[in-house]
Amino acid sequence: MSRRLSLDDYEAGVRAGDRAVLGRAITLVESRRHDDQRLAQALLGRLLPHTGGARRVGITGVPGVGKSTFIERLGVWLADEKQKRIAVLAVDPTSRVSGGSILGDKSRMNQLAQHPHAFIRPSPSATSLGGVARRTRETMLLCEAAGFDVVLVETVGVGQSETMVAEMVDFFLLLMLPGAGDELQGIKRGIIEMADVIAVNKADGDNLARAREAKRSYGAALRYLKPRSPSWHPQAMLVSGLTGDGLPELWAQVEAHREALGHEVEARRRTQLEGWMWSLVEEELLRAFREHDEVGAVIDATTEAVREGQLAPTAAAQTLLEAFGVKPTLD
Repeated sequence: MSRRLSLDDYEAGVRAGDRAVLGRAITLVESRRHDDQRLAQALLGRLLPHTGGARRVGITGVPGVGKSTFIERLGVWLADEKQKRIAVLAVDPTSRVSGGSILGDKSRMNQLAQHPHAFIRPSPSATSLGGVARRTRETMLLCEAAGFDVVLVETVGVGQSETMVAEMVDFFLLLMLPGAGDELQGIKRGIIEMADVIAVNKADGDNLARAREAKRSYGAALRYLKPRSPSWHPQAMLVSGLTGDGLPELWAQVEAHREALGHEVEARRRTQLEGWMWSLVEEELLRAFREHDEVGAVIDATTEAVREGQLAPTAAAQTLLEAFGVKPTLD
């Protein structure tokens, strides 16, 4: 059994870029044990001044779009051609039935996983909305403190919760498949509005003609949407995770986005930190609420009454809040 690391051990190891210590530090921040959480928060407090230097890129896309292949090709290209140190935070889906997750990203990114300048950390999404790992933000900070230049956050797919990823990164990339058609109709408008670039992946071989048509369709759609920032107008482009075509042009967009937004990036990060604070407050309040003895005594019966149509949700919420000791203001 490996010895328990002290706060000084964790700080020194992470700052030195020690992968073993970094991995243990990430496990520490993901732990739900109270003593681990106290140590994790102390560690983050020490490391915070050494964070913020990385490009933070969120990557999402429809099922089957080839995110893992694309990320591996992009990561290897950045490490080899741009001499960047790459951290990939791959958030895996957790089963709501069994609670298990398939942490297979290292096997799906075998070449990148073995690269000396890359670090891949698969994390189960647990019960977080939409597959965003509970401690992804903390993990990102740890990777920055360890000296990584680029942090890529891969999400489990396209859904309502991808907003959470967009709110923790600087640049949000939406990968799409060739052949827009029905897919363009089915994709949620909100996801497209969050994208800083839409990249049509698998633009190679027999797919190339369809990919070009998809690019035109997405480009037209983007022209009708209000951009997130007046300083940046998103565009559609072609990439291939298989051949690497389009990667230099895509990364040029990431760099141009940073240049265009200037100080707006730092302002956005400050807003993200504030949002993170309130999300943690809400998380802890909900935990305390569910673990409260008086709430626990009535929550099952109250929930069942709502499910059976015997009690209105508003009345049920008032009952639970009163059990928690809060005077409800619900109408």
